[in-house]
Amino acid sequence: MNVSVIIPTFNEEGSIGKLVKYLLYHASDRLEEIIVCDGHSSDATFSIAQQAGAKVILSPQRGRAAQMNYGASTAKGDILYFVHADTLPPSSYLSDIHQALDEGCLLGSYRSEFISKNPLLKINAYFTRFDGVPYHGGDQTLFIYKDFFDELGGYREDYLIMEDFEMIRRARQKAVFKNMRKKVRISARKYQKNSYLRVSVANFIIYNMFRMGFSPQIMRTTYYKLIKHPKAQLEEESSSHLRVY
Repeated sequence: MNVSVIIPTFNEEGSIGKLVKYLLYHASDRLEEIIVCDGHSSDATFSIAQQAGAKVILSPQRGRAAQMNYGASTAKGDILYFVHADTLPPSSYLSDIHQALDEGCLLGSYRSEFISKNPLLKINAYFTRFDGVPYHGGDQTLFIYKDFFDELGGYREDYLIMEDFEMIRRARQKAVFKNMRKKVRISARKYQKNSYLRVSVANFIIYNMFRMGFSPQIMRTTYYKLIKHPKAQLEEESSSHLRVY
């Protein structure tokens, strides 16, 4: 069973080349392809990803859920592995995924480690060792059988944020989720643009809104009132047929 890596991007020229090269360097014959599904970036993301060795496609709609679904629809592998552009999985990612599958798990993710010297972020990362929906989102990457992903209907594209939590919550009702002990290295850029307290409060509020059933649009509006996010402004200035990233 081969793995298709799917990376949704929007203006990620600073990180996408490094990630694609890293994944290829640590690849084996179990890697089917690396698909970068771009949301019509205005920078050099497309060309950099292509030059690094990825298959690059343009999504009809912008937004992580829509882009990941579109990438999955073109994937040739039996296993889908969703990775954010600012995240580095362990070098053993392919063998880790196959070991989890051999144990009977249909999906799973890693624990976290932030690329930062901020000791407070070690607290956030610590909680990803626990098993439960609040501790595992897209930042930890996600592998899943393609057939199971299709059975679930993929990501809900009306979820402009929290799309990963929503899909994982549905999946865990039907299958065993593997919380792998190794760690992905995650960029701390969101905390650097804001403060640790601001992002932590925003995350707490949005997760509880998600848990209580607030609409995706209300959650998105609330979130971007709480934190600074340059990509939100870029999206508002771009064409209206594309969804928010």
